[in-house]
Amino acid sequence: MQRLLLATALTAAAGVAGAQDAGSGDPVKVGVILGFTGPIESITPNMGAAADLAVSEINEAGGILDGRMLEVVRADSTCIDAAAATAAAERLVTSDGISAIMGADCSGVTGAILANVAVPNGVAMVSPSATSPALSNAEDDDLFFRTSPSDARQGQVLSDILQSRDISEVAVTYTNNDYGKGFADSFAAAFEEAGGTVTLSAPHEDGKADYSAEIGALSSAGGEALVVLGYADTGGRGMIQAAYDTGAFDTFVLGDGMFSNDLITELSDALDGSFGTVPWSEGEGTEAFATQAEEAGFDPATSYTRESYDAMALLALAMQAAGSTDSNEYKASIMEVANAPGEQILPGQLGRAIEILSEGGDVDYVGGTNVELVGPGEAAGTYREYDIEDGEFVTVEIR
Repeated sequence: MQRLLLATALTAAAGVAGAQDAGSGDPVKVGVILGFTGPIESITPNMGAAADLAVSEINEAGGILDGRMLEVVRADSTCIDAAAATAAAERLVTSDGISAIMGADCSGVTGAILANVAVPNGVAMVSPSATSPALSNAEDDDLFFRTSPSDARQGQVLSDILQSRDISEVAVTYTNNDYGKGFADSFAAAFEEAGGTVTLSAPHEDGKADYSAEIGALSSAGGEALVVLGYADTGGRGMIQAAYDTGAFDTFVLGDGMFSNDLITELSDALDGSFGTVPWSEGEGTEAFATQAEEAGFDPATSYTRESYDAMALLALAMQAAGSTDSNEYKASIMEVANAPGEQILPGQLGRAIEILSEGGDVDYVGGTNVELVGPGEAAGTYREYDIEDGEFVTVEIR
């Protein structure tokens, strides 16, 4: 938590200084609400750094709306505590006066913030990582968007991968929340429709010291592999450790919440030969982001870094396109700047995008993830299928 508060203070100070230097208006405050503590705290520092990277790029180019600087105000979603996340988001709106939210991260807290804070206060949100299929149909007043694809698609991709590897019978464990349940349901539906068998689909609670009972039930049900749809820092890790310790399973199929360098470093023996999926991209935009991130000193290949940069960029470009920081005025512009027509914009070209929009032109934001928003403001998206070999993620293909 001390690291979070220090990062918040430094980020806010940088934004205020930039606004004072610009001398042409108050800063535009954007809330960044991520799980800086909790079950995904190992990946959120790079997500926050990626959002800050987009802000720095825009401010260095002169800001938005004739010189107004962007100012980041951070808050902790905890990932799992809906009440705490809602209170944090409420403070961002009522005390800090933010104009947008980059976040939240985990699906349950994102839904809570959307329903209890964003919609009542008319504040737009772009989440880089909330993937529950239920969010596609949430009552959002057209205020909610995401740069990662829904788990309805990831469930299908995981099913396709298992079929391609001739695995026809699996057990499933999922974190007991909106993300885990939605992902497990979408995967089971796709897998069983393709002729596969789910021997048992059972939830696990995060933060327990002992998962032997859960593993015992899954082991009794049987299966060629255990599908783990949880979080790398808590319950998902615990389930894998318990399964490995008891010899219940020797192959694990991992969802996006399990993609963590720390995980495969600490459980390299248990995970060798396992595989999984994570939202991913490739191409000129992805390479441009990687170059920028490395120069900024953080790893571009960790979970949801590209999506975080893109989420922040979309909010800023939409405000510029609409000529307003009022969510009800710029929310329609988020879909417009994300899609054709217009000049394609890659990471490192946000200043150019602001210039085009200020002159009344159109942009097609490609970003680091080949952004294309569809349907209810969510990403079409692609996934990386990977194997774990000798403690490393090895790409099989992009699906």
